[in-house]
Amino acid sequence: MRQYKSVGEELWRQNPNKVNSELFSLTYGALVVQLIKDFEDYEQVNIQLEKMGYNIGTRIIEDFLARTNLPRCTDIREMAEVVSKVGFKMFLNITPAVSFLAPSASTPSASADGASMLKTASSDTASAEGKSTSQEFVLQLAENPLAEFVELPEEALHGGLWYSNVLTGVLRGALEMVQIQTECNFVTDVLRGDETTEIRVKFLRFLDEEAPPADD
Repeated sequence: MRQYKSVGEELWRQNPNKVNSELFSLTYGALVVQLIKDFEDYEQVNIQLEKMGYNIGTRIIEDFLARTNLPRCTDIREMAEVVSKVGFKMFLNITPAVSFLAPSASTPSASADGASMLKTASSDTASAEGKSTSQEFVLQLAENPLAEFVELPEEALHGGLWYSNVLTGVLRGALEMVQIQTECNFVTDVLRGDETTEIRVKFLRFLDEEAPPADD
């Protein structure tokens, strides 16, 4: 999987559209604040952020495919590596750690003290059995460019805001455009007092060769 790391790093170096990280974070923050004012409901804000991300994902996948020229992924493990080491690196200059959820495990969630209930296993050392049966993986973000300089007020915490929920939509939209239907959700977030920031990606099915309609 070392080749994906090299590909992602090279694509980031060649990216002509880099945006200052502080400006990027502040611009996104202004968007979230405006949504909160417009909807006055944090669950609705989560939904709108995911929809926005979905539409972004359906568009940036074209740039991703054109610049990477990578072959189609053969399994979920390879897909996770490409998403982490190439996709996130190419667009956000971060490389989330990838871990896999055992097929028999229940849906992950954050515990009361914020610690993840997932047992992390490096994708490079996972067993052959997990490779063939695991249908879910988790992206752990040691860094989150969207959340720099951000501290959520108590009202947002109690209201259930997932501040960076746009990322789940980007993942879902981009993967659907390559005929992979997934379910993507935040399970923990350091902004909410958790020890880590994690996104769960669950593979659902392969789609027919037809682009899905964009969310309005």
